[in-house]
Amino acid sequence: MKPGDGSSAPAVDVQSLYPFLYAQESNVDSVIEQVRSSTVDKAMEIIELRTRVLDREGPRLLECAAAMAERFAARGRLLAFGNGGSATDAQDLASLFLSPAGGGGPLPAFGLTNDIAVITALCNDIGFEVVFARQIAAFGRAGDIAVGLSTSGNSANLLRAFDEAARRGLFTVGIAGYDGGRMAELDSIDYLFVVPSPSVHRIQEAQTTLYHALWELTLLALGDAAERVDR
Repeated sequence: MKPGDGSSAPAVDVQSLYPFLYAQESNVDSVIEQVRSSTVDKAMEIIELRTRVLDREGPRLLECAAAMAERFAARGRLLAFGNGGSATDAQDLASLFLSPAGGGGPLPAFGLTNDIAVITALCNDIGFEVVFARQIAAFGRAGDIAVGLSTSGNSANLLRAFDEAARRGLFTVGIAGYDGGRMAELDSIDYLFVVPSPSVHRIQEAQTTLYHALWELTLLALGDAAERVDR
């Protein structure tokens, strides 16, 4: 079946993203120009979005990084979690702190989706909504750091995890998209950073920049604290 013949019409959102794929007639030069234009438009969108997030959240990122540095200095650990693409972002965040590439030694950080046996056991025996809260209950301790990532801000298992983390005295950081969703309604998140966009793609791109900045700022804060101690 060919696109556009009425027998198997593609989803409207796909057509709007890539109209040149569904044109009845096209030529190579036209397709290349449309691809170029689409790429430029998306690049400008993410640049503008990152700038907006930085302008709005810059001071709070510094505050949050300083608080995280204090907890790492006091032997706190970071527990990161999320679903789907946000799960891989959480694992990336944990790996950043474990890597000494940014200067200094590795810091204790864990991705709560790393152990598939634990994840599937909790899902099968209890329910998906507890996969992070149960692990925080088992491993988390006062002074640790819990970071949860979500594009929608509505994931039930993240909401449960933040409430459990706050109850146990962990420092909590949320990274969400859209308008923050239900995460914006929680009292159990110490710092919530929202990427205001209706596009999941742009949200995740900006969130990646945001947590990389948080990692770098935390390392800088730790370095400044160590330098003051040495003097």
